[in-house]
Amino acid sequence: MKRLILVALSAALVALSTPSDACTNLIVGKKASADGSVICTYNCDGFGFSTGMSYSAPGKHEPGEMIAIRGFFPGSETHYIAQVPYTYKVVGLMNEKQVSIVETTWTGRRELRNPDGWLDYFTLMDLALQRSASAREAIAVMHQLVQEYGYNETGESFAICDKEEAWIMELIGKGKDNKGAVWVALRVPDDCISAYANTSRIRQFPQAKKVDKKLGFYVADNGNCMYSADVISFAKEMGYYEGPDANFSFREAYGNVSKNSIRSCDARVWSFFRHHYNKEEMDSYLPYLNGDFSEHDSLPLWIKPDAPLTYRDIQNDMRDHYEGTALDMTADMSAGPWASPYRNQPVSFKSADGTDMFRERPIGCQQSAMTLVCRMRNWLPNAVGGITYFNMDDATMVAYVPVYCGIDSVPEAFRTENTSIMEFNEKSAFWMNNWVANMVYPRWSAMIGDLRDAQNELEDFYEADQADVEAQVAKLTAGETTEFLTRKTKAYTDKMMTRWDKLAKFLIVKHNDQIMRPSKDGEIVPGRHTSPAYSTEFIEAEKAVTGNRYVRP
Repeated sequence: MKRLILVALSAALVALSTPSDACTNLIVGKKASADGSVICTYNCDGFGFSTGMSYSAPGKHEPGEMIAIRGFFPGSETHYIAQVPYTYKVVGLMNEKQVSIVETTWTGRRELRNPDGWLDYFTLMDLALQRSASAREAIAVMHQLVQEYGYNETGESFAICDKEEAWIMELIGKGKDNKGAVWVALRVPDDCISAYANTSRIRQFPQAKKVDKKLGFYVADNGNCMYSADVISFAKEMGYYEGPDANFSFREAYGNVSKNSIRSCDARVWSFFRHHYNKEEMDSYLPYLNGDFSEHDSLPLWIKPDAPLTYRDIQNDMRDHYEGTALDMTADMSAGPWASPYRNQPVSFKSADGTDMFRERPIGCQQSAMTLVCRMRNWLPNAVGGITYFNMDDATMVAYVPVYCGIDSVPEAFRTENTSIMEFNEKSAFWMNNWVANMVYPRWSAMIGDLRDAQNELEDFYEADQADVEAQVAKLTAGETTEFLTRKTKAYTDKMMTRWDKLAKFLIVKHNDQIMRPSKDGEIVPGRHTSPAYSTEFIEAEKAVTGNRYVRP
């Protein structure tokens, strides 16, 4: 069974191999969250693909058993690796022990990709989840796997979390004919938040004096830092760094960071921090985001938030478009008449006179294939304590559905095999969400309120229902708990699909022919329709360009 799951997973994620400025992760330590949860998130971004929620069952395995792995690209060679004695259940990107792993790609030095390596980053994540009971163990497993089987990607950041700790790990291959990878992993302080968005962020790190021969890597700072034994020596060997080991920076050696990547990537981290920290202090980083390094040459790796964050806060952070900041995507004429934070691609283009131009790249974006918020809770049994709030498509446009790590099957609407990118399917969450989203994108200010009403209605219901779910689980056996949580997750998903079908039909009636019919509580009501006005910014920009053409005589 594992063999088929691994092969299918890689095939379903083919388009993830070459995303452009894709994927965002937010991370919250247990003392930085309002209830003691450890939280990490993932917007899985990239045009032209869909991917749902995978599932692999737990199992015991015989000595000598092998499993097949295959890379992203069509026609990739299949390899066989040794199975371990026991593998944990994995639901999406969280396993039955509440270990979660999410990622974001930063590429870095392209020459460090080893095309002969067997492991891509998603297969590495999946294997680590199957084989690890804690975040620390997952880091060790990932190291062992790339050492043994080779890594065929370039720069990647992972948020690796469990119900006690949150870690960030940066890893990059070692080039053709070099098996393994170089990497650094740091524990996020429990009272802090961190974030990643397609750029390397670890610079200097605590260093140890002696490698642990059993593990094959260094452990430093009372166990709060781990790194590959050759992370510095390899950089020196390749000519990426000269100087004392104490001053070595992973980001500068391997990250290949540019002004363009800072604006499109670090800006997302900056906006997240700004939501939860002194805004004036965070705004002092605006010159850095615009390529002026005279005051700051990087963002903090983590910050202590002004107030604890709830998981609902984090869900809304995943919908950010720089609203209320100097980079607000709704606040100038490029937002169009309906003040939309969405922009047509590409993000880089030229003006008529040849000037290089760009469009902002926010956390919330239309090219998301799936979005999730992993919440790990140490005071509850694992089966119910680990929740992945999940949906397919743009976080801004969906309702996050609770999926428990204790389930034994994934709801039909979330299964990748039920979602063809080439054919609309009303039973697929991806297509139901896209149906609604693609109505709202071009007429944002007129329609987003209706979507928010439906979104909040569902997410409020899910939140209110959790106390009862936890009380019910406390009375059940392990087997009964699995059946109950599976049934509950499917009911939540069905409720979302029904509500989104109603929302899609409501929007087309209420906003037909670019008018706005009156409504109340999600229902059309009798009354005279109105015509929603263009944004003030757009009207003023239009007047500046057209002069008196549209001025009433």
